[in-house]
Amino acid sequence: MTKVVHPYAHRLGILRDWRSRWFATDAKKNREFIRTDAAIRKFLVARLHGMYVSHIEIERSQKDLRVQIHTARPGMVIGRSGEGATKLKKDLAQLLKGMKLTSVPALHLDIIEVRSPESNAAIIAAMVVEGLEKRLPFRRVMKQTIDKSMANRDVKGVRIAVSGMLGAASMSRKEEQKKGRIPLQTFRADIDFAQAEARLPLGTIGVKVWLYKGDVFTEKAQ
Repeated sequence: MTKVVHPYAHRLGILRDWRSRWFATDAKKNREFIRTDAAIRKFLVARLHGMYVSHIEIERSQKDLRVQIHTARPGMVIGRSGEGATKLKKDLAQLLKGMKLTSVPALHLDIIEVRSPESNAAIIAAMVVEGLEKRLPFRRVMKQTIDKSMANRDVKGVRIAVSGMLGAASMSRKEEQKKGRIPLQTFRADIDFAQAEARLPLGTIGVKVWLYKGDVFTEKAQ
Protein backbone atom coordinates (compact mmCIF):
# COMPACT_ATOMS: atom_id res chain seq x y z
CA MET A 1 0.00 0.00 0.00
CA THR A 2 0.92 3.67 -0.56
CA LYS A 3 3.78 2.71 -2.92
CA VAL A 4 4.35 4.74 -6.08
CA VAL A 5 4.84 2.38 -9.05
CA HIS A 6 6.31 3.37 -12.42
CA PRO A 7 3.37 3.22 -14.92
CA TYR A 8 5.55 1.50 -17.57
CA ALA A 9 6.87 -1.19 -15.20
CA HIS A 10 3.36 -1.63 -13.76
CA ARG A 11 2.13 -2.84 -17.17
CA LEU A 12 5.08 -5.02 -18.25
CA GLY A 13 3.79 -8.26 -19.67
CA ILE A 14 0.26 -6.82 -19.94
CA LEU A 15 0.49 -3.92 -22.39
CA ARG A 16 4.24 -3.28 -22.55
CA ASP A 17 7.32 -5.20 -23.63
CA TRP A 18 10.85 -4.92 -22.21
CA ARG A 19 13.09 -2.28 -23.82
CA SER A 20 16.15 -4.52 -23.53
CA ARG A 21 15.58 -7.91 -25.15
CA TRP A 22 18.20 -10.64 -24.79
CA PHE A 23 18.86 -13.99 -23.13
CA ALA A 24 22.04 -15.01 -21.28
CA THR A 25 22.74 -18.56 -20.12
CA ASP A 26 25.88 -17.58 -18.21
CA ALA A 27 25.47 -15.45 -15.03
CA LYS A 28 28.65 -13.51 -15.87
CA LYS A 29 27.18 -12.52 -19.24
CA ASN A 30 23.94 -11.49 -17.54
CA ARG A 31 25.81 -9.00 -15.34
CA GLU A 32 27.86 -7.82 -18.30
CA PHE A 33 24.77 -7.25 -20.48
CA ILE A 34 23.03 -5.19 -17.79
CA ARG A 35 26.14 -3.06 -17.25
CA THR A 36 26.58 -2.55 -21.03
CA ASP A 37 22.91 -1.62 -21.58
CA ALA A 38 23.03 0.92 -18.74
CA ALA A 39 26.24 2.49 -20.14
CA ILE A 40 24.76 2.72 -23.67
CA ARG A 41 21.57 4.39 -22.39
CA LYS A 42 23.51 6.85 -20.21
CA PHE A 43 25.78 7.79 -23.12
CA LEU A 44 22.90 8.27 -25.59
CA VAL A 45 20.72 10.30 -23.18
CA ALA A 46 23.61 12.75 -22.59
CA ARG A 47 24.61 12.85 -26.28
CA LEU A 48 21.09 13.29 -27.74
CA HIS A 49 19.84 15.92 -25.27
CA GLY A 50 17.35 18.25 -27.00
CA MET A 51 16.78 15.92 -29.98
CA TYR A 52 13.32 14.76 -28.81
CA VAL A 53 14.30 11.14 -28.17
CA SER A 54 11.26 9.05 -27.20
CA HIS A 55 13.01 5.86 -26.04
CA ILE A 56 15.95 3.56 -26.75
CA GLU A 57 15.52 -0.17 -27.42
CA ILE A 58 18.37 -2.69 -27.26
CA GLU A 59 18.22 -6.15 -28.87
CA ARG A 60 20.89 -8.84 -28.71
CA SER A 61 21.57 -12.04 -30.59
CA GLN A 62 24.57 -14.32 -30.09
CA LYS A 63 27.02 -12.03 -31.91
CA ASP A 64 25.05 -8.85 -32.72
CA LEU A 65 23.90 -5.84 -30.70
CA ARG A 66 21.16 -3.67 -32.23
CA VAL A 67 20.40 -0.22 -30.77
CA GLN A 68 17.16 1.45 -31.90
CA ILE A 69 16.73 5.18 -31.24
CA HIS A 70 13.13 6.42 -31.53
CA THR A 71 13.11 10.19 -32.10
CA ALA A 72 10.82 12.93 -33.42
CA ARG A 73 13.83 14.69 -35.02
CA PRO A 74 15.63 11.96 -36.98
CA GLY A 75 17.30 14.51 -39.26
CA MET A 76 19.18 16.02 -36.30
CA VAL A 77 20.44 12.59 -35.20
CA ILE A 78 21.38 11.38 -38.71
CA GLY A 79 23.01 14.67 -39.73
CA ARG A 80 23.93 15.86 -43.21
CA SER A 81 24.46 12.87 -45.54
CA GLY A 82 24.50 10.52 -42.52
CA GLU A 83 27.57 12.02 -40.80
CA GLY A 84 25.88 12.27 -37.39
CA ALA A 85 24.72 8.63 -37.38
CA THR A 86 28.16 7.41 -38.52
CA LYS A 87 29.97 9.35 -35.79
CA LEU A 88 27.44 8.22 -33.16
CA LYS A 89 27.92 4.57 -34.16
CA LYS A 90 31.71 4.99 -34.07
CA ASP A 91 31.58 6.54 -30.56
CA LEU A 92 29.27 3.76 -29.34
CA ALA A 93 31.68 1.12 -30.69
CA GLN A 94 34.53 2.93 -28.91
CA LEU A 95 32.51 2.89 -25.67
CA LEU A 96 31.96 -0.88 -25.96
CA LYS A 97 35.67 -1.51 -26.63
CA GLY A 98 36.64 0.45 -23.53
CA MET A 99 34.37 -1.61 -21.26
CA LYS A 100 36.60 -4.72 -21.27
CA LEU A 101 33.83 -7.11 -22.37
CA THR A 102 34.43 -10.85 -22.81
CA SER A 103 33.44 -10.47 -26.50
CA VAL A 104 32.65 -7.24 -28.34
CA PRO A 105 29.43 -7.70 -30.39
CA ALA A 106 28.85 -6.37 -33.92
CA LEU A 107 27.02 -3.06 -33.44
CA HIS A 108 23.97 -2.02 -35.53
CA LEU A 109 22.32 1.40 -35.11
CA ASP A 110 18.74 2.11 -36.24
CA ILE A 111 17.15 5.58 -36.09
CA ILE A 112 13.34 5.38 -36.17
CA GLU A 113 11.04 8.38 -36.59
CA VAL A 114 8.19 8.92 -34.11
CA ARG A 115 5.19 9.78 -36.29
CA SER A 116 2.99 11.33 -33.57
CA PRO A 117 5.18 13.28 -31.11
CA GLU A 118 2.20 14.91 -29.32
CA SER A 119 1.08 11.48 -28.08
CA ASN A 120 4.47 10.54 -26.60
CA ALA A 121 5.23 11.38 -22.96
CA ALA A 122 9.03 11.61 -23.37
CA ILE A 123 8.71 14.11 -26.24
CA ILE A 124 6.10 16.15 -24.34
CA ALA A 125 8.53 16.27 -21.38
CA ALA A 126 11.31 17.41 -23.77
CA MET A 127 9.02 20.21 -25.04
CA VAL A 128 8.45 21.41 -21.44
CA VAL A 129 12.20 21.25 -20.72
CA GLU A 130 12.94 23.24 -23.89
CA GLY A 131 10.46 25.97 -22.85
CA LEU A 132 11.84 26.15 -19.30
CA GLU A 133 15.45 26.36 -20.54
CA LYS A 134 14.39 29.28 -22.78
CA ARG A 135 13.26 31.05 -19.54
CA LEU A 136 9.58 31.12 -20.53
CA PRO A 137 6.99 31.31 -17.68
CA PHE A 138 6.49 27.73 -16.46
CA ARG A 139 2.67 27.92 -16.16
CA ARG A 140 2.36 29.12 -19.76
CA VAL A 141 4.74 26.37 -20.95
CA MET A 142 2.69 23.70 -19.15
CA LYS A 143 -0.66 24.99 -20.43
CA GLN A 144 0.51 25.35 -24.05
CA THR A 145 2.06 21.86 -24.02
CA ILE A 146 -1.11 20.29 -22.55
CA ASP A 147 -3.29 22.02 -25.16
CA LYS A 148 -0.96 20.88 -27.96
CA SER A 149 -1.07 17.29 -26.71
CA MET A 150 -4.85 17.22 -26.17
CA ALA A 151 -5.34 18.42 -29.77
CA ASN A 152 -4.19 14.92 -30.81
CA ARG A 153 -7.25 12.65 -31.03
CA ASP A 154 -5.36 9.65 -29.55
CA VAL A 155 -4.76 11.47 -26.23
CA LYS A 156 -7.54 11.24 -23.63
CA GLY A 157 -5.74 12.89 -20.71
CA VAL A 158 -2.49 14.70 -19.81
CA ARG A 159 -0.90 15.53 -16.48
CA ILE A 160 2.33 17.55 -16.13
CA ALA A 161 4.17 18.18 -12.85
CA VAL A 162 7.22 20.41 -12.43
CA SER A 163 9.24 20.84 -9.24
CA GLY A 164 12.25 22.92 -8.22
CA MET A 165 13.14 26.62 -7.98
CA LEU A 166 10.18 27.72 -10.13
CA GLY A 167 9.95 31.33 -11.28
CA ALA A 168 13.32 32.20 -9.66
CA ALA A 169 11.80 31.58 -6.21
CA SER A 170 13.99 31.27 -3.13
CA MET A 171 12.32 27.99 -2.09
CA SER A 172 11.63 24.91 -4.22
CA ARG A 173 8.01 23.88 -4.78
CA LYS A 174 5.85 21.69 -6.98
CA GLU A 175 3.25 22.79 -9.52
CA GLU A 176 0.91 20.54 -11.49
CA GLN A 177 -1.58 20.91 -14.33
CA LYS A 178 -4.00 18.30 -15.65
CA LYS A 179 -6.57 17.88 -18.39
CA GLY A 180 -8.73 14.80 -19.02
CA ARG A 181 -8.51 11.43 -17.21
CA ILE A 182 -5.39 9.62 -15.89
CA PRO A 183 -6.53 6.20 -14.50
CA LEU A 184 -3.19 4.98 -13.09
CA GLN A 185 -4.55 1.88 -11.31
CA THR A 186 -6.31 0.39 -14.36
CA PHE A 187 -4.03 -2.20 -15.98
CA ARG A 188 -5.68 -1.99 -19.40
CA ALA A 189 -5.28 1.83 -19.44
CA ASP A 190 -2.55 2.80 -21.91
CA ILE A 191 -0.54 5.20 -19.70
CA ASP A 192 2.69 6.66 -21.08
CA PHE A 193 5.03 8.19 -18.48
CA ALA A 194 8.31 10.12 -18.71
CA GLN A 195 10.70 12.10 -16.52
CA ALA A 196 13.11 14.84 -17.63
CA GLU A 197 15.32 17.54 -16.15
CA ALA A 198 15.65 21.21 -17.12
CA ARG A 199 19.05 22.62 -16.17
CA LEU A 200 18.72 26.29 -15.11
CA PRO A 201 21.17 28.68 -13.36
CA LEU A 202 19.30 28.39 -10.03
CA GLY A 203 19.31 24.60 -10.19
CA THR A 204 17.59 21.63 -11.81
CA ILE A 205 13.82 21.57 -12.40
CA GLY A 206 12.27 18.12 -12.60
CA VAL A 207 9.50 17.43 -15.12
CA LYS A 208 7.06 14.50 -15.03
CA VAL A 209 4.48 13.73 -17.71
CA TRP A 210 1.60 11.23 -17.69
CA LEU A 211 -0.36 10.59 -20.93
CA TYR A 212 -3.55 8.52 -21.14
CA LYS A 213 -4.32 7.10 -24.60
CA GLY A 214 -7.46 5.07 -23.89
CA ASP A 215 -8.02 1.49 -22.78
CA VAL A 216 -6.50 -1.49 -24.61
CA PHE A 217 -8.65 -4.63 -24.68
CA THR A 218 -7.44 -8.12 -25.68
CA GLU A 219 -9.18 -8.02 -29.08
CA LYS A 220 -7.63 -4.64 -29.88
CA ALA A 221 -4.19 -5.75 -28.65
CA GLN A 222 -4.26 -8.89 -30.80
